[in-house]
Amino acid sequence: MSDSQTQWWAPTGAGEPSPPPAPQQPPRRSRERGREARQRQAQRRRTTWVVIVVLALLVAAGYVVWSSIDDVFGGSGKPAATTGADFPGPGHGSAQVVVSPGDSGQAIGQTLEDAGVVASASAFVAAYGANPAATGIQPGTYQLLLEMPAADAVDALLNPASKLQTKVTIPEGLTVKQIVTRISEKTSIPLKDLQAAVKDPDSFGLPEQAGGEVEGWLFPATYEVQPDDGATDLLRQMTSATVDALEGAGAPKDQWEDVLIKASLVEREAKHDEDRPKMARAIENRLDVGELLRIDASVAYGAGVSGTELTQAMLDDASNPYNLYQHAGLPPTPIAAPGKKSIEAVMDPADGDWIFWCTVNLETGETEFGVTIDDHNACVAKLNAWIEEHGDE
Repeated sequence: MSDSQTQWWAPTGAGEPSPPPAPQQPPRRSRERGREARQRQAQRRRTTWVVIVVLALLVAAGYVVWSSIDDVFGGSGKPAATTGADFPGPGHGSAQVVVSPGDSGQAIGQTLEDAGVVASASAFVAAYGANPAATGIQPGTYQLLLEMPAADAVDALLNPASKLQTKVTIPEGLTVKQIVTRISEKTSIPLKDLQAAVKDPDSFGLPEQAGGEVEGWLFPATYEVQPDDGATDLLRQMTSATVDALEGAGAPKDQWEDVLIKASLVEREAKHDEDRPKMARAIENRLDVGELLRIDASVAYGAGVSGTELTQAMLDDASNPYNLYQHAGLPPTPIAAPGKKSIEAVMDPADGDWIFWCTVNLETGETEFGVTIDDHNACVAKLNAWIEEHGDE
């Protein structure tokens, strides 16, 4: 090695290992970049945690705000006042109040305040919000005490005993005359008001398909009659229910009256639900071949008697337009109020060739169906045998 060469370490003695080179230090700029990267990573972690904490606070705040809005608004679109005066109770006297469909807690509270039932609407809204069942308060007229504590008023509105209403049940197969009589007996609606309304079908919206004839259009069901309901209010509900039944069964609008006529015949003749589709088919089969329907229930309706009061003279009376022994086709109007099952039977009759039917047991209502006159005669013989054994019951 020449003198001009630079030696990095002093030579060692012969045979001794050379020492390892000293580790090189990274350049200053590289060290600074590493420190900056670590600082940025730490900053990102801190930022992430800050975002998480802020979001959690926002969610919690939103919940508090929503709860406050729900309490303040009481289910209405207007903010209620803060909890106001409340009566100590227990209350006295009586007051009738009406809860209308769609009323919010605030609206109900205002109604009660105006009637003197609660001291303030805001006190009622607070009690309403504190009772989880309060949203189940139903529309209707209620009998409450005056000057009640708001919480007691909520409880009273949830108690069915406080609701002023009358239920009236109209069975299937009744005539208009029987229906209005039953309504007057079970409710406070006077018979004369009901009879007047029947004579003015436009007053309760009888569909034009009825041709002004109410018979068959007062649907059999159970109705809740409110204290301020009048004759037209209830009859409107009943005709509307008939329309719903016809539409539900798929009856074409221009056939509503014919469907009700056929269904009323089925209603008065059938004793069991399983017989209704067969009877509906037998009626269609008779009409298709031009056969007289010969249905006793229709003759009895026109004669103004029950089926058991029919006489041969009545069956021979051609002046009775409902005498289907003398007149072809359907009677002029329904003969009674048919129920849902009879309407559905007419719209979906059973498959079969039946022309005749006959009840063979007046006690159970067992009915047999036949295709030929011989079938029918055999059925009648069974009926006569039953009558002979049990009497004409």
